[in-house]
Amino acid sequence: MKRYPHIIIICLFLVLTALAGCTRYLDRAPAADVSPTDAYINFTNFQGFTEELYSLVPEYTSKTWACDWILGDEIIHKTGVTWLNEQLDNGDSWSWTTGEWISWLDAPNYNPDPTTGFGKGLWPNSWYGIHKTNLGLANLDKLNGTQEEKDLIKGQLLFFRGWFHFQLMTYWGGLPYIDTVLSPSAKLNLPRLGYQQMADRVAADLRAAADLLPVNWDNTDAGKATLGKNQLRITKVAALGYLGKNYLYAGSPLMNRASTGNTGYNADYCKKAADAFAELLKLVDSRATWIKLIDFAHYSDLFFTNGGSFIPGYPEAIFQNPVYSSWFAGCPWGPSSIFAEGNIGGGYASPNARFVQNYGMANGLPIDDPQSGYDPANPWVNRDPRFYHDIVIDKDQIIKGSAPADKEKFRYANLSNNGASRDNSAIGRTGYLLRKLTPMTANNIDNFPNNYMHLSYMRLADVYLMYAEAVLQGYGAATSAGPNYITPEDALNKIRDRCGAGRVAAKYVADKDKFMSELIRERAMELGFEEEFRYNDLRRWLLAGQQQYREKTSIDFDRDGSGKPINVREKVLVTRKFEDKNYWLPLKINDVNLYLTFSQNAGY
Repeated sequence: MKRYPHIIIICLFLVLTALAGCTRYLDRAPAADVSPTDAYINFTNFQGFTEELYSLVPEYTSKTWACDWILGDEIIHKTGVTWLNEQLDNGDSWSWTTGEWISWLDAPNYNPDPTTGFGKGLWPNSWYGIHKTNLGLANLDKLNGTQEEKDLIKGQLLFFRGWFHFQLMTYWGGLPYIDTVLSPSAKLNLPRLGYQQMADRVAADLRAAADLLPVNWDNTDAGKATLGKNQLRITKVAALGYLGKNYLYAGSPLMNRASTGNTGYNADYCKKAADAFAELLKLVDSRATWIKLIDFAHYSDLFFTNGGSFIPGYPEAIFQNPVYSSWFAGCPWGPSSIFAEGNIGGGYASPNARFVQNYGMANGLPIDDPQSGYDPANPWVNRDPRFYHDIVIDKDQIIKGSAPADKEKFRYANLSNNGASRDNSAIGRTGYLLRKLTPMTANNIDNFPNNYMHLSYMRLADVYLMYAEAVLQGYGAATSAGPNYITPEDALNKIRDRCGAGRVAAKYVADKDKFMSELIRERAMELGFEEEFRYNDLRRWLLAGQQQYREKTSIDFDRDGSGKPINVREKVLVTRKFEDKNYWLPLKINDVNLYLTFSQNAGY
């Protein structure tokens, strides 16, 4: 597999979808979007029709900036901004749609251009995508092609129908499951399903997709037309990954409560999730797929290019949105900038010091473990290797090249209370800066290298950790082999081994609840600041309302004459307002008014 893959978006679909591009699906878009013959007559045309579905997947990083796609507890912005993260801190969940320009969840004016991530929001794109998948499936019999070609088209359509429904229900709960082309004259009366009811429908589509799709498009006759450039195409691995994720979410406390009233895990759904993840991981083990854990020396390749010519994520990415124009994702005021001096772009976001406490020690123990060796007076010593990869700490070198004399004070981060790198109302306000998604030279002294940031919706490390959770909660122990495969302990340690951190301690393995606490912490360390892993994790675990996850803090400290940190203390900057209703986002008022059985989420 070459390192320069991309999806070839066939230009035909631009013509075929021009008339339907701005239609809102819930307003009953017309069924006759495209020519009844041209779009489906052969594989090339049908694949062109299908590939618009890829361009409907939002690129959340370029839809927003300054890390505003991060909706959980990982970051805090400068004061006085209107980012969606801050609106959620204020208890305003409505801002996902009323503040359109700051939210990747909504975009009322759909942009069909496959070269840009702008004008693509999750809510409208998903409904339009569902309509398009149903239209394709209804016309599948018109395809004059081989069985392989028919399977590839059907598999992609089924995947995307399941995926769009899953994305919607993740944020808004159970909704109608639409598996047919709705007539413009039909009366809308589809009821909202319970979460687990909807999950079962999603699972049926994803399971069927997994059975139809190849492990590697390069090994198919159809895929040879784009040989070596198939990295972003949907595979059996992606379908299995989302099949498992769908089941795990359905079995998680929030979703189980929504369906049954029970606030614990649903073991049956967790076992189904474990089965799907095990099927995927066995493909990885057998090297049937090019997907594997990237080595830690190239860990940054998962997130940004730093001048390289490749799509970040390879070979670990399982599902990504298409690559659009790269200028914004790497520009000085875009999401990929870092602070050196001056208030610019991504530098508006500082890591929440409370979240940073998730990064344990090099020996694998959490910092609050009495045997960890953590020193509160010197908190940046002997931490997990990912701590140093992800977080800029006091005295880190930021400027690489030469700088004017008046800028030399910024060469090394000075994040003490009165340090040059700290603005208590803006950048560095928490005593930390974020470097996970950005090369250190992306600053206004080193002149911002040719950098492109591209994050994955799902990558292999996530699957290992979801598998560990599914087996733990489905079978009851960290040492259980679950579906005749590896144990949760082994799965978690694969991620620890990759970065060189200590393995999970025996005392945490022996206790189910303690092991789950390590899984929660591991997901924070490994997946923090990427997409909405953390935001959705805290919600599905029913933890988002707890005080420790609502508080966003700074680490304040001074320096003595020798430069040693003194008076180290944590200070609460913001406490997120959170009610039980905030576990789900509200539905758009115009949409819930379309018909009686499309009801609003409770509390709104």
